[in-house]
Amino acid sequence: MNRELIKFLLLVVVVLLAPLSVSEGYLLNVLVFVGIHTMLALALNLLLGYAGQISLGHAGFFGLGAYISGVLTVNHGIDPWLAMAIAATTVTLMAFLVGFPILKLKGHYLAMATLGLGIIIYIVFNEAVDQTGGPSGLSGIPNLSIAGITFDSDIKNYYLIWTATLICMGLALNLVHSRIGRALRAIHDSEVAARVMGVNARLFKVQIFALSAGISAVAGSLYAHTMTFIAPASFGFNFSVELVTMVIIGGLASIYGSLLGAALLTVLPEILRTFQDFDIVVYGLLLIIMTMYMPGGLVQGIPALLSALWGKFKRSPAAHA
Repeated sequence: MNRELIKFLLLVVVVLLAPLSVSEGYLLNVLVFVGIHTMLALALNLLLGYAGQISLGHAGFFGLGAYISGVLTVNHGIDPWLAMAIAATTVTLMAFLVGFPILKLKGHYLAMATLGLGIIIYIVFNEAVDQTGGPSGLSGIPNLSIAGITFDSDIKNYYLIWTATLICMGLALNLVHSRIGRALRAIHDSEVAARVMGVNARLFKVQIFALSAGISAVAGSLYAHTMTFIAPASFGFNFSVELVTMVIIGGLASIYGSLLGAALLTVLPEILRTFQDFDIVVYGLLLIIMTMYMPGGLVQGIPALLSALWGKFKRSPAAHA
């Protein structure tokens, strides 16, 4: 059994046992959001961390998944699972088609193009009042159910969201350790060199962009059917920036880094509420400090910190007494 499989199985065990250590309610709801944000950070990390393509519009794909699923179930009476499948397929195909012209761009031009795409999607959410409810949002979205079990409580939603998250993580781990993953890393390091080696860089970039958008759409659908209410404010530019921050803080080109970054930036604001009006200042300072002293993200910084502390302990007089 290889190390990667052991790490993944340990994560599965932790996820299964985590609800036993928290009471149903607020903390469990926070863990539900950690799962959703992990899926989103993972989707963006495949694009940004592995393929080296920046996107500031992923909140839009997240919102499209939520709104397509919500509108189909609330306004047209379609089964939620079918609505989720339609949402994921529609967003993936849209991203694939849009990806061809957008991904010709590089650097800040690509960032601006994806930002523009996200803003257009956000405006549609606000203006299509008859379907989306506009700024007031869309309510009455049904919970998901399977085999007579309705996911209408925190504990049920927790296991639903984290099952989907673990499936996405498992598929992503498979992908990045495959020939496709090696091609993506080659594109990240040098697109010209990758092309010389026979990698169809343009097609690979479009495909990973579409896959990333599809995963984001699935996360959006799960969010809609878990919260049963959605509003455009949840899918704006600020959230796209937050997703990029999760990826960078957790660790670029790391599946587990996506989890760490999502967990930190989901839990941290809740902890900082005790600082009241100064919470955003403390939040910003912590991010600056982490970026300065953990440039490789949490996934590299935590082992390095533990190793340094262990080295100091072994060299201390107390350890030799």
